[in-house]
Order: sequence, then C-alpha cells, then structure tokens
Amino acid sequence: MLLKALRADARTAEWLRDLESESPGPRDVPLPDTDALPDILLDLSVPHEHINELVALRARLAADPEAMALLARCVTRFVRDMGGIGKGWEPPAFPETAGRLGRCFHLYVFIAALPYVRAHHRERGVPEDVSRRTLADLGRHVSVHHRRAGGPGLLFPWWIALHFHGELFQLGRLQFQRVLPGRRTADAVEAAGLDLDPGAPCLSLHITDFRGPLSPAACDRSLALAREFFARHYPEERHGIALCDSWLLDPQLKRYLPADSNIIRFQDRFRPVHEEKTPDDTAPIGFVFGDPDLPLDGLPRRNSVERAVADHLRGGGHWYGGRGWFPL
Repeated sequence: MLLKALRADARTAEWLRDLESESPGPRDVPLPDTDALPDILLDLSVPHEHINELVALRARLAADPEAMALLARCVTRFVRDMGGIGKGWEPPAFPETAGRLGRCFHLYVFIAALPYVRAHHRERGVPEDVSRRTLADLGRHVSVHHRRAGGPGLLFPWWIALHFHGELFQLGRLQFQRVLPGRRTADAVEAAGLDLDPGAPCLSLHITDFRGPLSPAACDRSLALAREFFARHYPEERHGIALCDSWLLDPQLKRYLPADSNIIRFQDRFRPVHEEKTPDDTAPIGFVFGDPDLPLDGLPRRNSVERAVADHLRGGGHWYGGRGWFPL
C-alpha cells in the first residue's frame, strides 16, 4: 500500500505527519475519470506511450481509499494561496518502495489541481496559449523522468508545483518565475547604482531543454514577452531586475566556447551577484547528458558543450553554479 511505504521512509513520513496535522479538506477531489484522463494528459504534453499506464494507475489510485484521502489533502494544501510568491507547496519525491503509483502520484495531484490553476489564470487574464504552454511543461518533465528512469513520473515534483501554483510562466524560449530577491542580490544591485527593495519581486529566468537553441533572438523575444505579460497581468508587481541561477553562468565556459556562441552571449547579459565557491559537477552532467550519475569516462563528446563539460572534468576541474542579474 502507498501510505505504508511513505510511513516507512523517514523523509516522507515526516512530510506525511505535517500534512495530516492540517484540516483534511474535501472528501472528493476533481480527479478526471478514465474516459476524460487521456485527453487531459495529451493536453499537458504527456507522451502517448505513457497514457495507457497512467489511466490504469488512476484506477488503482481510485480503488485505494487511503491514497485518495491523501490526494484530497495534497490538493487542498497545494491550491491554498494560489498565486502567492513562495507560498506554494513543495511535495517530496516518493521513495522507490512506493512503486509505480508512488512514482506517479504527484501527476494526479497536479491533474486534480488543474481547475484551480486555470481559474487563477482566467482571473489574471492570462492568455490561453500562455496557460497551455506553461502547464504543458508537466509533459516535458515526464519525458525527462522517462529518459533517466525508464517510465512515467516526476523527478522534481516541487518544480512543477511552481507552474501549477501561478508562480512560473513559459513565455517563448524562457520560463519566468516570480520571486523575491535575497539580501546578496539586493546588495549587488545597490552596488551597481540601482535601487532595489529586498521585498520587491523580480523575475527569475529558467532555460528548458527540448526547446531548441538558446539563441539571442529567442531570448530577446522572451524578454519582450515577459515585460508585456507581467506589466499587464501582475500590474501591482514592479519587476525591476531579472535573475538567473545556473551552471550556464559559470565563467569557466568562456575557456571552451567561442564568444559568439549562444551560451556565452546569454552569459554576457548578466552581472554577477557573487562568486560561487562550492563545486557542483552533477548539474552540468545532468542537464547536458541527461543523468547526473553517469560515469565520467563514458561521457560523449558530440558537440562543443559536451566536450567542454567532459574535458574540463576529465582534466581535474570542477563546475560551479552562477548567479547573475540585469535590469529589466
């Protein structure tokens, strides 16, 4: 049983206790039936090859009263404070002992939350195409999970929670998350001569895979869309700067990639917040090669980015995250 596996795992057991300490919420959740579910999954860009399995798992979920009660609690907690920055819910990945249903449970939480996030988008006047493409990132992450684990699921359910809580939007090539800057970011902006209230929201940029090259033209278009979108649909928030946290901002990449490459031109948009001192070699391996646990000796060298990441590590170097900003 799903809950037995969750209670046996220390991390999810603590999460479960916290969740069960809250009010249970409604007994019923708007989980689509087996006839409606395939079209909803396809609208969310879930690959066709996973549809039958997810429909079958939905029947298993519906037949488990404890799991359905957990689903109701999760949806109730998740849709609370819809749209609030940093007020969303961060569900953990379930342990392997939770089986196929545990691996896919969060998919059903987000599917059941669809009516709530779509209502929030309508209230904000978010265009249908922006809403659709934002929520369709769920299907991309199912593909990411399949590439690494060989089946449907979500490696990072807390990340998709941002999309379904009204905090993140896909606008062209880039994703934009409404965030609050930290003290170090505010200090860096102030040192550059700009005034930034630490409590004022800004936009955090995210680069998705499976969406083509990160060309300067595509980035310019995304930024133009973002300026117009947030001014129109979140007029009470004045986003003075854009932020990015990514290994793509590691300045060491300039040793390997030409100055006119897409990645270096993306880097050049940003001013550094601080220099990261803690290495993180798994991030570039995971993003570039699809699995952070791949052995170094087996990494391919099919393009300039793969060669840069692999050769730097094989030479004894390390990669670091970067945090940068620029004024909007």
